[in-house]
Amino acid sequence: MAENKAATFEASLKRLEDIVQQLESDAVSLDRSVELFQEGRELARRCEALLKTAQETIDAAVAGNAPEPKPDAAKRPPGAADETLDDELLF
Repeated sequence: MAENKAATFEASLKRLEDIVQQLESDAVSLDRSVELFQEGRELARRCEALLKTAQETIDAAVAGNAPEPKPDAAKRPPGAADETLDDELLF
């Protein structure tokens, strides 16, 4: 499901970039410019909503959920340091 949203976001963003390029060119009629503008606004709203959802998901994960222990964590004695965590951020 997350991959679908990412693909939708990426496709919407790419289309929005294409629209901007078309609007910046002098080869588009006024009527077509209005149509492109309307499509661009809808794409921008969709991208904003997807970004907001992603941010809320990240905020919830950071605020309330500790990372899952690694499978080999049970084999280490309690309090033993995990050398791989020194320079890594876990999400």
